[in-house]
Amino acid sequence: MADSTALHPAFQRRIVPLMAFTVFFSVLNGTMFNVAVPDIQQQFGLSPTQVSWVVTGFIVVFALAAVTYGKLADIYPLRRLITIGLLLFNAGALLGFVFAATNYPVVVAARLIQAAGGGAIPALSLLVATRFFGPQLRGRMLGTLASTVAFAAGIGPLVGGLIAGRWHWRYLFLLSLATLAALWVFRRLLPRESRRAGSFDLGGGLLLAAAVALVLVMITEGWLVLLPLVMVPLGWYWYHVRRTPYPFAPPALFAGSLFRNGLLTVFLAVGPVFGMFFAVPLMLRDLYGLSTLHIGLVIFPGAVSAAFFGLLGGRLADRRGSVFVVQTGLALLLVSFVALAFAAGAVTLLVSLVLIVCYTGFAFIQSALAKAISTTLAPPHAGVGMGLYNLVFFTAGAFGAALAGRFIEVMMDLGAPAPVAERALPYAGVFVLAALTILLAGWVFQRAYRHQGGPDRDRFGS
Repeated sequence: MADSTALHPAFQRRIVPLMAFTVFFSVLNGTMFNVAVPDIQQQFGLSPTQVSWVVTGFIVVFALAAVTYGKLADIYPLRRLITIGLLLFNAGALLGFVFAATNYPVVVAARLIQAAGGGAIPALSLLVATRFFGPQLRGRMLGTLASTVAFAAGIGPLVGGLIAGRWHWRYLFLLSLATLAALWVFRRLLPRESRRAGSFDLGGGLLLAAAVALVLVMITEGWLVLLPLVMVPLGWYWYHVRRTPYPFAPPALFAGSLFRNGLLTVFLAVGPVFGMFFAVPLMLRDLYGLSTLHIGLVIFPGAVSAAFFGLLGGRLADRRGSVFVVQTGLALLLVSFVALAFAAGAVTLLVSLVLIVCYTGFAFIQSALAKAISTTLAPPHAGVGMGLYNLVFFTAGAFGAALAGRFIEVMMDLGAPAPVAERALPYAGVFVLAALTILLAGWVFQRAYRHQGGPDRDRFGS
């Protein structure tokens, strides 16, 4: 449990903007590099598969780091883990800025080191909200983080395009160094916690890491031949956890139906959003011929609106309960995906307006789903439970983006160059599939949480 200092309102007021600051640069670091991939490919003469490791490798290590830090936080003080994470994050940034411009393997190494440290930021941010904020105030904290994530995700391509276009893509690494300013404040602000009972299950962690890495590579690269190999570490892990006193992810964690269905809802709801993140810039380039800067400007209003409505969603989750906010967010996503299917090929102003609704829905579900899941976790399992939330979140993102890209590619291969109205069909198809998936997510969530309305309370083991 958190001590009285950590639960004091003064601490809570200070920790929220600090966590939002670090989360902003963590998410920005991921999204702004996406627009630099063509420049990196051209500079080093790489194939699409070779250059994809700048993105794929980052996602794999980031997702695994998030769940690992979550598990470690059940044993070790948050203060120590955040210090390690921020030092690694900035070490990778420094390596990339100084040495990456002339050596592609160093680019990949720098991104992997950044991911190994950056994975601590979202995982431990959620745990700060879970450990140091009661259920009545947790939504406000999570709403702030959700709005920060949505804003950084939207503004990332714009920032990346401006910096890479004006100077060089290696200057993108410099922005991450801003988080060094937060390190001293974290060490001053976070309480000195004692080490908890238990040990870190390295064997189980490696088996889970192998399974997740294979799944993410299979998804992002489209290598379905890896599917049988995924079952090997999963089967071994299932055998391992039953013979380990402190398993990496205790089987009891999945005994609660609310936790299981909450994670399934996360996967089904987040995947379509990341598919939209991937498809919209391609659509704006293909159908409208927009530059990277103009694509960022079309997306920017949605990102700004998410910064406001994410805060609103967090406050609503505290007052009306997270179930109401998740349902509202899913409804907004459903409406926006249907509207995007009709808006593909229409004026860019209409696309920009619809994206405001989409980003708002994303900010709502992100904060409220995290809160709903956190209330199902007993304190001994809070770290690994929220770490698994992050793992599912980023796995869903990789799956959604890969599926959207594969669908567009297959649809385009079926036909010759056509007028804009016909070229819009692959993108409209992506948004229709996204809408159908959101309907499924709503059905799963409604079946599991329909009796959990009203203000949130802890529901350990439900």
